[in-house]
Amino acid sequence: MNKHYSAVALLLASGLVCSTAQAQEKSAVQQKVLSDKGTPALVAFRAEAPAYTLNDARKAFAEQLQLSTNDQMLRSKTEVDQLGFAHERYEQYYKGVKVEHASYTLHAKQGAVQSMSGSFERIETLNVTPSLTAESALRSALQFVGARKYMWQDAAEEAGLKQQEENRAATYLPKGELVIVNNQRAIGTERLNKPTLAWKFNIYAQQPLSRAFIYVDAHTGEVVMQDNIIKHAAATGTFATKYSGTQSSATETATGGYRLRELTRGLGIETYNCKKSNSYTAAVDFIDADNNWTEYNNANFDNAALDAHWGAQSTYDYFKNIHARNSYNNAGAKIKSYVHFDDTPGGAGYENAFWDGTRMTYGDGATRFDPLTALDVAAHEIGHAVCSSTANLTYSYESGALNEGFSDIWGACVEYYKDPTKQTWLIGEDIDKVRPSLRSMSNPNAESQPDTYQGTYWYAGSGDNGGVHTNSGVLNHWFYRLSVGGSGTNDKGTAFSVTGIGIDAAAKIAYRTESVYLTASSNYAAARTYSIQSAKDLYGAGSAQEIAVTNAWSAVGVGAAYGGGTPPPTGVTYCTSKSNSVAYEFIDYVALGTLTRTSGADAGYYNGTALTAPTLTGGTSQTISYSAGFVGTAYSEYFKVYIDYNQNGLFTDAGELVVSSAASTSAATRSSSFTVPTTAKNGKTRMRVVMSDASGTTSCNAYSYGETEDYSVTIAGGTTVAGINGIAGGNVSSQFEVYPNPAADRLNIALPNNAAVVSVQIMDVRGAIINSARYEGNGQLNVASLAKGMYTLTVSDGQTTYRQRFVKE
Repeated sequence: MNKHYSAVALLLASGLVCSTAQAQEKSAVQQKVLSDKGTPALVAFRAEAPAYTLNDARKAFAEQLQLSTNDQMLRSKTEVDQLGFAHERYEQYYKGVKVEHASYTLHAKQGAVQSMSGSFERIETLNVTPSLTAESALRSALQFVGARKYMWQDAAEEAGLKQQEENRAATYLPKGELVIVNNQRAIGTERLNKPTLAWKFNIYAQQPLSRAFIYVDAHTGEVVMQDNIIKHAAATGTFATKYSGTQSSATETATGGYRLRELTRGLGIETYNCKKSNSYTAAVDFIDADNNWTEYNNANFDNAALDAHWGAQSTYDYFKNIHARNSYNNAGAKIKSYVHFDDTPGGAGYENAFWDGTRMTYGDGATRFDPLTALDVAAHEIGHAVCSSTANLTYSYESGALNEGFSDIWGACVEYYKDPTKQTWLIGEDIDKVRPSLRSMSNPNAESQPDTYQGTYWYAGSGDNGGVHTNSGVLNHWFYRLSVGGSGTNDKGTAFSVTGIGIDAAAKIAYRTESVYLTASSNYAAARTYSIQSAKDLYGAGSAQEIAVTNAWSAVGVGAAYGGGTPPPTGVTYCTSKSNSVAYEFIDYVALGTLTRTSGADAGYYNGTALTAPTLTGGTSQTISYSAGFVGTAYSEYFKVYIDYNQNGLFTDAGELVVSSAASTSAATRSSSFTVPTTAKNGKTRMRVVMSDASGTTSCNAYSYGETEDYSVTIAGGTTVAGINGIAGGNVSSQFEVYPNPAADRLNIALPNNAAVVSVQIMDVRGAIINSARYEGNGQLNVASLAKGMYTLTVSDGQTTYRQRFVKE
């Protein structure tokens, strides 16, 4: 009995579905987008035949998510937006234990559910009885953080919290909460990204400063995840000067004159002076005798407090007037800002700003920055607070990059709202002494960020919580393209053309994406899916705005351009295929064109879609080679290879099973040939290689023994272009090797099939030809004389022209 059948049988046994209801439900579904785990990320229903009402929530979840008897969905909140949609959010529980970052929302109009979206974790078996006590797990968490002093060890801070919360029992001392969370730290093991029973602690360290949710395995005591609450405005550039000039800002009368407080916006906006310390409880008011704050332009940078106060006020006004949001939590929460914060040895100057889950904190800077209170920085940090009250994007890897990217979006939007003469598309341009800006949304590469998903400058390591301040450049550039438009070719070699819709419409789509659809674990593919849905909600299916959103994602390398009908798939739309065991056999070799990979066992599934994609031309015959690896005895294995020629996210269309190899016990390399259809859709698509000991294993299976590997291939139609500046014409491709990239002195060029290099050309970012580099033969290009920056390398073998970007460091 397969797993899908078992789940349905459970539902039938509990009386939640029947065959008739299932047929009706299926006919009502208009669109279903799957996550990378194979669970529904979005289910949209036909407007003329809604499948459920809000009262049918239990039935909707049971039928669409195939809940087991161990799964529960508990409603956490309901909100109604300006379009008249009611959004009921539910949190997932397994055997009564909360599943972190797993939530699902029903979106209804006049009681009828229009769509449902979110993140659902399918857990088959998990022991939810902890082996460790919360006290023991806390010791492991504190050892992991390793701080010298914690907030609960400071009596003044503890007393301040009790006063702030108006609760005598309030304390910073962490209390353990038993949850289920994906293990994000077991890199290189089968435990990576697997649901784990864990103790969750909110740990606020004072020296050195940090605040994060720390998750400790409730059975082993290992730290399995860290989700930072303090989001730093880390960056790489700006020329800080005037900030925002003379502005009017609300204040409040106080002893001695006026102070930076006001009560007309929500529960208030307040700004305090930390006096170059790291104590919030010792912070005092800024006082001015006549409410004319001109004397604060002094050597102590006290005028930075005015920027912080005005920035908080401006950000509140933007969200209230543009998005009808009452403060960051939509309930009028007080916005507190603390200026002149410093926890550096000897008061050397704190070069950062952050939101700690409760308040804004600004340092005065030192060698790199002026005081970090510029308008877009303030809006960026309060944007983190908005995120924590909406999508609550986990601060690591892609979800963390989205978290940072949305904060930059709000930084740009608030700056444009208050002063469109400022440089909207630069973040932090007013505060940095070294670089033109911290980040550039119009040209992320200028500040060493990627403008294309997994393109140049994409960070694939674990530092900076998985590159949250680097990979956010992709979302930043998507928003810029959506607002302004433009055309060109991205790092994946994909040509794009986007008609801009303006920053106001783009902001409405971004806000709805973050506040309505995204969940804690969302990635770039989910952001694409949900922003397209948001554009449909706001402007209608097939609207210019939906087309622009889709094409802007294509511009940054996430999904294909708009083509009408069913939106083209992203990486997450493909079904899951994975074996349960590689203890006896696995795929150890795959080769097709320029793709060659030798490997060991990869835990039942390997995602190689980021590897160089071989180019397959329509109408040509291709040969793929593959082999099985064995641990001990050689077993009889079947191989199947699928290519999604029409790029619709399925491998079941006619002609997409390109290899079906009979059973063999041999470990020798096998080869099969296939012809690429001329009707195949040009562009990058997925190839799936499945090896199993069972002949019935298909492209979408959880099967017993063997392995599945996914790769990318690029379909080309053989289009030719004229030669450019002496470079021979012919087929154009980006599929060749250039290394190391970035390069210091020499760049190695390796063309497919070891073809000889006939001509070489280098252009800078302006398109100007650079003649100072020398090609020395044997694939060696001397680039020592080039200035630092990005260049386009064009190489020809006399038949095909190859182009690729590289960076001179």
